[in-house]
Amino acid sequence: MKNAAIIGGTGYGAIELIRLLHSHKHIQLKKIISNSQHGEQISSIYPHLTSFIEEPMEKLEIKSLEKEVDIVFFATPAGISKKLIPQLEQSSLQCIDLSGDLRITSQDQYLEWYGAEAAPQETIDNAVYGLPEIYKEEIKNAKIISNPGCFPTSSLLGLIPAIQHKVIENSPIIIDGKTGISGAGRTPSAMTHFSEVNDNVKAYKVGKHQHIPEIDQYLSGIANESVTSTFTPHLIPMTRGLICTMYGQLKMTISTEEIIDLYKSFYQSEPFVRIRNKGEFPATKDMNGSNYCDIGLHVDERTNQLIIISAIDNLVKGAAGQAIQNVNLMNGWDEEHGLNNVPVYP
Repeated sequence: MKNAAIIGGTGYGAIELIRLLHSHKHIQLKKIISNSQHGEQISSIYPHLTSFIEEPMEKLEIKSLEKEVDIVFFATPAGISKKLIPQLEQSSLQCIDLSGDLRITSQDQYLEWYGAEAAPQETIDNAVYGLPEIYKEEIKNAKIISNPGCFPTSSLLGLIPAIQHKVIENSPIIIDGKTGISGAGRTPSAMTHFSEVNDNVKAYKVGKHQHIPEIDQYLSGIANESVTSTFTPHLIPMTRGLICTMYGQLKMTISTEEIIDLYKSFYQSEPFVRIRNKGEFPATKDMNGSNYCDIGLHVDERTNQLIIISAIDNLVKGAAGQAIQNVNLMNGWDEEHGLNNVPVYP
């Protein structure tokens, strides 16, 4: 049994971690840390946790963490973990960062897209990108995990088999992404106000979303040459769920049946990726509350394009579930442990 702490304990990602860790037989949640609300019961903010969490939230005491826990989940906004993880780098702690602080390997790129100074280069270099279906062996030996963003998880899982097997051109790749409101976090804003979101679909951060360099960076790594995508996210009036429809220009003659077989072979050992049969495509509700990524494929012979539709729960496979999947791999546990839940439907 290992003890865990969650730093940034009141956001939606943290709440999903609490829910999923409750059924994990190898991890005991020892500390929920919130500097802004320490001393309060988390059930006073989230009443559904009444009777599950008795201890009040705590203030961060970074020097005592190693004595009390083995695993630290950073469910913090961007800009926090890049300051904290370097202080823990020489400890025995396993650090899983759910923010974007360690995803971009170039400090200059981080500055350009996040508008702030990056983490120390040594910390960035020591972090492993936690996309288990692609970087499983690296994750097993990691101490620091940079958990992928929600849109990059869906996009990369959908695109990597086609890029690796050179089925589509490296550019242009079009990614049309749609996410529920929880993807914007719990802090209210004009954009997430009910009257702004209800009965509305809105594109945001057009051409400047911080997930763009993350997607391009890891696709380029797979291709061993530059890959460029055009990614546009949209906010839609639902609580959770995320879907990406992607378009790539075909480099070869291939049928829908053949590309489905390629994807099924690519992911045959991956328990959380499900490839749909011909003519079947995922909907966001199909993965609700689960760690699955469902992918549907279609070859458009008229335009010579591959159409890829990839859907996840943005709070589970796009955040907390993937973080736990990574911890399972880091500790040699069953990859599916604590995550093999049937999706919630309807």
